[in-house]
Amino acid sequence: MSFPKNKQYYKFCFYGFLKNLRFFDAFFLLYLKSKGISYTEIGSLYAIREILTYFMEVPTGIIADLYGRKNALAGSFLAYILSFYLFYIGNSYGIFLLAFILYGIGDAFRSGTHKAMIMDYLKRNNLFDQKINYYGHTRACSQRGSAISSLLAGLIVFYSGNYEQIFLLSIVPYILDFFLILSYPAYLNKVADKKERNFFMAFKNLWSVIKNPKVFGIMHSSAVHTAFMKSVKDYIQFLMKMLALSLPFLLWMNEQKREALWIGFLYFVIYLMTSFASSKAGFLAKKYANIAMVSLFIGFLFGILSGVLQLNKFYIWAFVFFVGIYIIENIRKPILTGYLAEAVPQQYMASVLSAQNLYKTLLTAIFSLIFGGLADYKDVGFALLVLSLILLFINVFIIFRLNLLNKLRK
Repeated sequence: MSFPKNKQYYKFCFYGFLKNLRFFDAFFLLYLKSKGISYTEIGSLYAIREILTYFMEVPTGIIADLYGRKNALAGSFLAYILSFYLFYIGNSYGIFLLAFILYGIGDAFRSGTHKAMIMDYLKRNNLFDQKINYYGHTRACSQRGSAISSLLAGLIVFYSGNYEQIFLLSIVPYILDFFLILSYPAYLNKVADKKERNFFMAFKNLWSVIKNPKVFGIMHSSAVHTAFMKSVKDYIQFLMKMLALSLPFLLWMNEQKREALWIGFLYFVIYLMTSFASSKAGFLAKKYANIAMVSLFIGFLFGILSGVLQLNKFYIWAFVFFVGIYIIENIRKPILTGYLAEAVPQQYMASVLSAQNLYKTLLTAIFSLIFGGLADYKDVGFALLVLSLILLFINVFIIFRLNLLNKLRK
């Protein structure tokens, strides 16, 4: 069965496309390093952002469920826009810290809310059986946005000769997304009745849902790989830089221009691949019953292999396996979101997704601090190897334990 590609489908797709036009993503860590920020300081900025988001995740999810999902999303985009402006003018750790805080507020109000709106739309229109396929296709549009963003960012840095402009230009698509959200149908806002706006009962109901071993198992599987990906993904920029300097192409250009073109192009290719991966998530979920567990371990194995290869200066193969982590994440995201939508009552979906993101942000903060410290101690390859090994062994035990609890509960 296929789903209708109507006006709202394209709005969902365009939302993700615009959201991922963050032109600075491709050069984010290189920009921070150019401002004199150390790996440890970068790790602390990521950790502070994630800790802030951690404390805000569940309250903002409940706010979205009680006071309107469109309202929560619109507020998140205003926080993002202010954050981008501070990154544009930033020249010290303090300003970057404030920018990261605003970014974290934006993440807290956004995360889970749009997915909940999609799932609500599918249930309302009798398309819920297509949830993995539908969300996979909308996510594929997000990844295409990342691909276009990376290519344009490379050209912007190439011609402007600096990184600052890409933060300013990133504000434009976010203003467009702000107004796009306001154009969504009123029923997707889903404001609860005043008599139902009880935070205590909302927390109690949420806890009764997520303490189920099956629900928590899905949440953990999704959160741990996303946190791993989020804490290490930007460090691929340093690997891209090594490739740009080592490969015998564009040698007539200065170093920054060569980096700009290479990094923009490589990210463009990566996000085309992740877009394709997301669009095939529904097909893979039907074909492989254990894809959630198997893909989790494959993601960690790719991290181990990339780390080992970086340490031995096989940069091209290290890059290939690093890209594998991106691809695995974008196969997993639609599948795990679909599994969670099946296991959770729809009226709690935004809250549960926020709880999942709370868990993810805590893990991301921990992983970012560990990774930044290990990278400063030795290098990025060593940090990737050690973190991937730790996560592989810990999660073998955790998943075995959760599966056992789920069987006992049955």
